[in-house]
Amino acid sequence: MNAPSVEQSIVPQERLIRTELPGPESRRLMTRKNSAVAAGVGTTMSVFAARAAGGIVVDVDGNRFIDLGSGIAVTTVGNSAPRVVEAVQEQVAAFTHTCFMVTPYEGYVAVAEALNRLTPGDHDKRTALFNSGAEAVENAVKIARTHTGRQAVVVFDHAYHGRTNLTLAMTAKNMPYKHGFGPFAGEVYRAPLSYPYRDGGTDGATSARQTIDVIEKQVGAANLACVVIEPIQGEGGFIEPATGFLPALAAWCRDNGVVFVADEVQTGFARTGDLFACDREGVVPDLIVTAKGIAGGLPLSAVTGRADVMDSAHVGGLGGTYGGNPLACAAALAAIDTIEAEGLVARAREIEELLLRRLRQIEARDARIGDIRGRGAMIAVELVKAGTDEPEPELAKAVAVAAHRQGVIVLTCGTYGNVLRFLPPLAISDDLLHDAFDVLAATLEVIR
Repeated sequence: MNAPSVEQSIVPQERLIRTELPGPESRRLMTRKNSAVAAGVGTTMSVFAARAAGGIVVDVDGNRFIDLGSGIAVTTVGNSAPRVVEAVQEQVAAFTHTCFMVTPYEGYVAVAEALNRLTPGDHDKRTALFNSGAEAVENAVKIARTHTGRQAVVVFDHAYHGRTNLTLAMTAKNMPYKHGFGPFAGEVYRAPLSYPYRDGGTDGATSARQTIDVIEKQVGAANLACVVIEPIQGEGGFIEPATGFLPALAAWCRDNGVVFVADEVQTGFARTGDLFACDREGVVPDLIVTAKGIAGGLPLSAVTGRADVMDSAHVGGLGGTYGGNPLACAAALAAIDTIEAEGLVARAREIEELLLRRLRQIEARDARIGDIRGRGAMIAVELVKAGTDEPEPELAKAVAVAAHRQGVIVLTCGTYGNVLRFLPPLAISDDLLHDAFDVLAATLEVIR
């Protein structure tokens, strides 16, 4: 592991609980939040952040939490990573906004060039920048529809693609995302996904044939603009399709003139131990959607893909006032530089090895761990009732809450709400990871 940055030295890389949780300052801020912020904006924890670096988040009362969430896979290179801070400071002193569609600037072009270089495939590519993952997904669909002249979109069981109207139609889970917010956009169809833990060992090629059969019968290739899939699902429960599923699906899309869209919003930028999750099986998507870890914590997203597909949209058809904001572009270039200079793809694989080893040790003595899965610094545990595959969402919630009280940020996910997900920043130390998993192991022993 690399030597700690200045920021990590300022923020001690040790867990510390010095007040009751939430502490007095967090309680005061929560009172303000409840009277100022819409009730629909919830929070996982009731503590307010004051600063963060390395693998630690410090709250306003001085409590220090081990970060196994990275702001939901955003601060992959670490919070306030030195290169990102320096680049943003330099850019903010130059200019904060002009709108690329009015007076363009080099940073946007440089980010596009970097994404064209780094994303899977050596074909000619183009990139367009946006603000959020959901916005980028929507634009990928727009581009695919324009390119193909077709309207239908296929997504998958357990998928999560965002909170806008179209992406809510594409998202599978009702609560809390979709409930009460319809009607949603039409021409969106859902297909079965390979889910190895619950598929009875069905191999990827067989699962793909079953999925393609559903698509052909219920939608028809001639009507289908695009297939949109997360190579490893995020909110759906870190479900990784069986080996062979993605390549078979991509090949069918290619043979039928369907745009294959990889939603790598959560998996991209070294998170899975490859620069992009598609790289593991050599899948080359027509379009790839990125966000989250792209810019070290600043809001930025992108659609990158085959030049002939990306250039289908008419001039003025893509864009937005803030898309490719200069501060976010500067941060993205610095985040990419950090990934490459500090060997963070390899670091993600080291984290994977440590996390899997610790979780296997826990699994050996706890029959409620139904499945351990994921890659790199994107690992999950699916909790079930001992001796069954029946989901245990209450256990997942109880473990997460107990971990929070002891200074470890743990997130839950999954269609059934029974998955603990671990998304540490790649800047985290092994010592902090061991401390966090000591807490988790002890918590599972206590909660029976």
